[in-house]
Amino acid sequence: MQSEKDKMLSGKLYKASDATLTAERLHAKELVFDFNNQRPAEAAARIQIIRQLFGRTGTNFLIEPPFHCDYGYNIFAGDNFYVNYNCVILDCAKVTIGNNVFIAPNVSIFTAGHPIDASTRNAEWEYAFPVTIGNDVWIGGNTVINPGVTIGNNVVIGSGSVVTKDIPADSVAAGNPCKVLRPINEADALYYFKQHRIDNVD
Repeated sequence: MQSEKDKMLSGKLYKASDATLTAERLHAKELVFDFNNQRPAEAAARIQIIRQLFGRTGTNFLIEPPFHCDYGYNIFAGDNFYVNYNCVILDCAKVTIGNNVFIAPNVSIFTAGHPIDASTRNAEWEYAFPVTIGNDVWIGGNTVINPGVTIGNNVVIGSGSVVTKDIPADSVAAGNPCKVLRPINEADALYYFKQHRIDNVD
């Protein structure tokens, strides 16, 4: 017989009120509380807390407090990961984040969902589907990423977007619901240099 945790991790309906899951969320909340209440100069202590909390951390990451998550151990982050203020990750399922991912303020990543049928929902059943974010992705402020979404490599998500479906690689996407606006191309690499008359970058 599967445990509620096994059901959660396999995308089946489960009950979050299960004793094991409740204890694991409490453990994560204690670490998150410690993280969010470190003094600004205590960067090394914050890094160590995140290393304890996440399932995987890469090199050179920075997460600005406040930050919140459900379990922590389902978050797998790559190298050069930056998260601005007030990020929420409901990691009831696996959240995989690639290298060189920038997350702006007030971004929410949700793997958790609740049934549309009221009787099932009121019986405390819920589900969780994984979220995957590729390499070289920038997610604009106030974006919501919903359960089961995959965002490809080299993607920019515009501010205020609600991402309900997969976003292909090499694209700019925005809106509610979030849709691809155009591909990213070679001209994008030169745009800012031309606009600001920057001749070279060291």
